[in-house]
Amino acid sequence: MKALIQRVKRASVTIEDKLFSQIGAGLLIFLGVGNADTKENADKLAEKLLNLRIFEDENGKMNKSVRDIKGEILSVSQFTLCGNCSKGTRPSFDEAMAPNNAKELYEYFNTSLMKSDLVVQTGVFGAMMDVELINDGPVTFMVEK
Repeated sequence: MKALIQRVKRASVTIEDKLFSQIGAGLLIFLGVGNADTKENADKLAEKLLNLRIFEDENGKMNKSVRDIKGEILSVSQFTLCGNCSKGTRPSFDEAMAPNNAKELYEYFNTSLMKSDLVVQTGVFGAMMDVELINDGPVTFMVEK
């Protein structure tokens, strides 16, 4: 599993010109699910992201997690994170999990995040989405489990 995470002041998902979900300060997570990923990977990644200290404390140091600040989370499925661009000029998606299984694992990952009691919003698996965000920092990390 690959998660591109961004610390945001706010973020939203719009589908077919209609606002679908939005959050205030917290994490925007773009999640790529690969062939070898499991529920165990999803649980570990969710726990890692909930506890990753990327928010500033009173001294301006990254010492707080999204849990610590009681931030919000927007989780968006993005299979293109599993794209391999090492050969040629067209990405290969052979490493991406088949859509039916990936959807199930994406939803499982979101359920793991929701156990935190934080506000967790999502996109729609497989939909064409417009994702808007105000990156806070900017702070962006790639996390894999």
